Amino acid sequence: MSQPAHSCAQALVRLLEGYGVDCVFGIPGVHTVELYRALADSQLRHVSPRHEQGAGFMADGYARASGKPGVCFIITGPGMTNILTAMGQAYADSIPMLVISTTSRREHQRLGHGYLHEMPDQRATISGVCAFSHSLQRVDELPEVFARAFALFSCARPRPVHIEIPLDVLEMSVSGLDLSPRPLPLPSVPAAKPLEQAAVLLGKAQKPLILAGGGAKQAAKALKRLAEQLQAPVALTTNARGLLPPEHPLLLDGVQSSGHGRELINQADAVLAIGTELGETDYDFFALGPISFKAPLIRLDIDPLQLLSIQRAEVCLLGDAKAGIEALLTALPAQPKSKDWGENAVKAVNQQERTSWTKRGAAMQQVLDCVRDSLSAPIIVGDSTQPVYQGTLGYRAPAPATWFNASTGFGTLGYALPAGIGAKLGKAHCPVVVLAGDGGLQFTSSELISAKEAGIGILLLIWNNRCYGEIRDYMAARDIPLLGVDIHTPDFSALAAAYQVPWQRARNLDELAGLLKGLQDSQEPQVIELSAADFLSV
Repeated sequence: MSQPAHSCAQALVRLLEGYGVDCVFGIPGVHTVELYRALADSQLRHVSPRHEQGAGFMADGYARASGKPGVCFIITGPGMTNILTAMGQAYADSIPMLVISTTSRREHQRLGHGYLHEMPDQRATISGVCAFSHSLQRVDELPEVFARAFALFSCARPRPVHIEIPLDVLEMSVSGLDLSPRPLPLPSVPAAKPLEQAAVLLGKAQKPLILAGGGAKQAAKALKRLAEQLQAPVALTTNARGLLPPEHPLLLDGVQSSGHGRELINQADAVLAIGTELGETDYDFFALGPISFKAPLIRLDIDPLQLLSIQRAEVCLLGDAKAGIEALLTALPAQPKSKDWGENAVKAVNQQERTSWTKRGAAMQQVLDCVRDSLSAPIIVGDSTQPVYQGTLGYRAPAPATWFNASTGFGTLGYALPAGIGAKLGKAHCPVVVLAGDGGLQFTSSELISAKEAGIGILLLIWNNRCYGEIRDYMAARDIPLLGVDIHTPDFSALAAAYQVPWQRARNLDELAGLLKGLQDSQEPQVIELSAADFLSV
């Protein structure tokens, strides 16, 4: 039987190219091979992970670094259950990801006859970790569904989208279908009346404060202008780090969850929250209780449901962060406020923050700062590991989208290595450092061979404390027996050798800086192991 000249699979790949996609992550399977037939004739690069979870994390890292949606080709059934965790991380952090899967032939669905990879209702399984899931029943639905997905990515709250295609539909011929990308809506600007209300509140405020989250990461220049116009201290969540340059006098350390940070928030007479959920892992890291505000709260967010979440806002600005900030700047008085509040408050609170760190915390902060300062504007992709938790408090990223990790929000382990591979593909000219603990790395260590195979020059730093360190400390603090946390650690030099990847050890900050500088232009992955004991004994 001859393959149709223009199949649904070929139309799908042409649409991806039309919307600017240049890379796809996936593992070929018998249910996706027609997609690969089409992929072979395209300009798209394909990267093969060693697990579908790795594909999802790669797409996530690629999207964060490049600003474009990460795309995955995933088989029916186990492929989709494998990628669920990665979709959950992307959903929690509002990351654009397009997951294209197959599903059983239409005549085989929901019968329970034991067909290969059969699931009773694949879309129902996926529904909790995506913005929407669509089952393509006709070829002519494809352009419309793609347009909806890319519209969501460009001008709404970006989250994973799932499109499943029955095997018989995937092979159908296409005739006369318009495969040109549709014009996408522009990001929205908040309405005039709430903008005026917000400008009045902020214009009168003597002690304004800005809380910015990942939803503002495309608005760095506008946010800097607004902060300086208001002379407002700026607190950045994990996903917003880099929106102000590291040396900026209005940049707060990660104080939102600390007692002194809460005191600063209570002193403010107007609070502007931009693109942030005000969620627990960014604003209640130390379990002091949910954050609350004595001053009027102004929220700017692209998601209307977020504007009406648990924290009651005095003014709701529905729209794009960059467009909203620029509109606010136009509405505000042109004369900047006095520096007496902003810069002085930042200096005092940051000093309190840094003197509150333990010796271990300060030592881990030195490691993070050494990585940043040894390389040219590196992207650091972190796992849920102790130095990354310290970075939540003290890391100052050199630019937007250069510091992201799985230590907040969904909080999965195994994220850093595959996400770092995706980040390097998304920003090939930037040095990419993967920071993973010995425990978390074992979740996805097989992706190191994927990086080797694809020639992706990431720098993998292994923070080896020979245990699940953060959980161990948590259990010890609550007098819980240390069961299951003191794990057997691999010989990482032997593991790297098995994957044909160079391995080295750094015993102090000088050795680490030297290795990073020497390896930053590597065209293949490099492993640098750090024994936690070496760096915490200072």
